[in-house]
Amino acid sequence: MKIIMLGAPGAGKGTQAKMLAEKYNIPHISTGDIFRANIKNGTELGKKAKTYMDAGQLVPDELVVDLVIDRFAEPDCENGYVLDGFPRTIPQAEALEAALAKIGEKVDYAIDVDVPDENIVNRMGGRRACVGCGATYHVVFNPTKVEGKCDKCGEDLILRDDDKPETVLNRLDVYHKQTQPLIDFYSGKGILKSVDGTKDMKEVFEAIVEILGA
Repeated sequence: MKIIMLGAPGAGKGTQAKMLAEKYNIPHISTGDIFRANIKNGTELGKKAKTYMDAGQLVPDELVVDLVIDRFAEPDCENGYVLDGFPRTIPQAEALEAALAKIGEKVDYAIDVDVPDENIVNRMGGRRACVGCGATYHVVFNPTKVEGKCDKCGEDLILRDDDKPETVLNRLDVYHKQTQPLIDFYSGKGILKSVDGTKDMKEVFEAIVEILGA
């Protein structure tokens, strides 16, 4: 079962991807993890990616696809995988499709965790991070016992810059311009399925499992 997770930043697709990976015993693959693993292990692809990243440049699509396809060749991907955070653009999706076709494979499902922008701004604006141990909370969904203090280490909590409304709106703007077209792309392939991401995490998960029919 080969699944691609789609959704705006803060829609909860990463959480759902992890839960799906656990349920179906398939790896949860994010490009960030692939980059880190290849750079750490000093692979040829990792060295190439590092030269771009060290220069503050985006890793070219072809190289990202090579890294992803290389990851698919590992034994734990035998029964499939959940791909999270890639592809982000139409060219990446087309390059991935072509690379998979070469090895006689294709994506089975593209799951879109659909959440309105307004909900995402509220959701991310309520996040708080501990300055001490890095634990994360939410003022509504996962509050601390003592307001503004971490349950684990007692240090102060802060609203991170990337969770501030203006930053979230910028990230959503980039998402709509670059990644939203993937919804149409995979819809055209007949593999797109949408779930209501505003519901409770467990309900969203149940809806996805129902779509996968397993």
